[in-house]
Amino acid sequence: MLTQIARPYASALFDLAESENQLASVETSLSDVTRLIGESADFSRFLRSPVITADAKAQAMDELLARSKTNPLVANFLRLVARNGRLMALDAIIATFRELAAKARGEVTADVTSAAPLSAEQAKALSETLEGKLGKTVTLNQFVDPSLIGGLQVKVGSQMIDSSLKTKLTAMKIAMKEVG
Repeated sequence: MLTQIARPYASALFDLAESENQLASVETSLSDVTRLIGESADFSRFLRSPVITADAKAQAMDELLARSKTNPLVANFLRLVARNGRLMALDAIIATFRELAAKARGEVTADVTSAAPLSAEQAKALSETLEGKLGKTVTLNQFVDPSLIGGLQVKVGSQMIDSSLKTKLTAMKIAMKEVG
């Protein structure tokens, strides 16, 4: 459901930012908003709360934006989203905007999950390998999941490459149950 809400808002913001040559600035401001959502559990709960009215959220957002140095285009956009009662979809809107911006730049985003953080060299090597396979610039979103034990899970669009030890051990366990 959030995707259905997010796409029209993200598309409108993207079209406006592109027409005013502010794509980079808007994307940077949206990254700041994402960081704020991630760093503040209170702000995140505020955005998602069904108890707080859209008017109250809009007023709080106006006050917050008046004190910040947010790109004016992004500030107006956030006010609009707040007035329309769509702040609960803000994460999805920002993610969709980033996808549109990356597509316009000819980039692809890959979600990489590893058992331990990748070193800069490993991330660079993986990025270069993916670029060679896809023929596009690849941006890595890195996640850590110690339960993988080792290996990687790489997701690019709808394609998933899972070379984690957890998956291999699970497959072996299933194969052994079938034999025994």
